[in-house]
Amino acid sequence: METKGRKEILKRHGLRVTDCRLDVLDLFINRKQALSQRDLEEELTAYDRVTLYRTLHSFIDSGVLHKIPSDSGIASYGICFDTCSPDEHHHDHLHFKCNSCGQLECIEESIALPNIHLPQDYKMGAVDVIVNGVCGTCNAG
Repeated sequence: METKGRKEILKRHGLRVTDCRLDVLDLFINRKQALSQRDLEEELTAYDRVTLYRTLHSFIDSGVLHKIPSDSGIASYGICFDTCSPDEHHHDHLHFKCNSCGQLECIEESIALPNIHLPQDYKMGAVDVIVNGVCGTCNAG
């Protein structure tokens, strides 16, 4: 994505445009998969751990990224595709984790999610749906 488009995303979410924010956003856009902080640290060696941590959390707080929990205890993050704001995150999509390569990605295609009915005195927050299987790349090989 061109620099102008990335800058517009940051501005639309109320974030200052910095080199680190542009680089982190670019990595998420180009990889098209969920990334962990460790992934960012390995790819973006020009920035220290604290700077990347703060960037991730500013992206979550502003609605650029959403956190994807995992059974490994290491959180991954996915891009929100203009569905979120600082006030609310809307993630009505599946996450797919490949059992072969470990890749975790958002499946943005319109797949009907189950309707969840909680008892009356419960208030729903986030719903995280992770489907495990073999991704298209691993399945083809």
